[in-house]
Amino acid sequence: MRGRFYGTEFLIFGIKQARACVFAGLFFILLFLSHQLPLGPLPRYDFLFLASVAIQVVLYLAKIETKDEIKTIALFHVIGLMLELYKTHPSIGSWSYPEAGFLKIGTVPLYSGFMYAAVGSYLSQSWRIMRLRLTGKVPYWPSAVLGITIYLNFFTNHFFPDIRWILIPLVFIVFLGVSVEFIVTKKIYRMPVSLSFLLIAFFIWIAENISTYLGAWKYPHQLTTWNMVSLHKITSWFLLVIISFILVANLKHFKVREKKL
Repeated sequence: MRGRFYGTEFLIFGIKQARACVFAGLFFILLFLSHQLPLGPLPRYDFLFLASVAIQVVLYLAKIETKDEIKTIALFHVIGLMLELYKTHPSIGSWSYPEAGFLKIGTVPLYSGFMYAAVGSYLSQSWRIMRLRLTGKVPYWPSAVLGITIYLNFFTNHFFPDIRWILIPLVFIVFLGVSVEFIVTKKIYRMPVSLSFLLIAFFIWIAENISTYLGAWKYPHQLTTWNMVSLHKITSWFLLVIISFILVANLKHFKVREKKL
């Protein structure tokens, strides 16, 4: 880092991070409320989807989210739904959505895509609010290929060997020497980008434990009673965060290039 966090600076950093998590935070409130309050004839999953759409509309109209961020969130929603359709298929059964609902595609409630969109929203908001900038030799095209390979591995690992233990070292190799710079007030702070992937993955794992406790979805070992999500899932989130980061970074990169042309 070029500077160190002190009192006020750290407080402002926390406030800005909370601001970047605005959609994710509101989504957690929805999960909690829908778990505690009766919703009448409206299925819980449908309420979560409709309320999430309403939140997105409000955030856009209030200019908290930009048009480009809405497009990014929509992209994450689609990518997430594709993965959900595969992972929840009866022949795979990685996790399930046992509650009833009308707004579903197959076994997957439409609201589930917003859980992936929340990650995309956080990264996009952080990029703008914290004025993120990548330093070093940023491997845009190699990282795109890596991201596609990671995504495909989530599908193929049920039939072929799981290559995540090859992909994780490749992440550190591809992003070797790449750091992310951010500004809290005036000072510039720097962090190895691979470390940021790990930190985000850890906090998503914590959020995943809370979400499954609130019944957002269930893993097979949670169907009868809730149990903590395996620490092994942090590697999955680590790889998913990389896909998310690569998407946002490349979108930002090409947006800058378009402005220069």
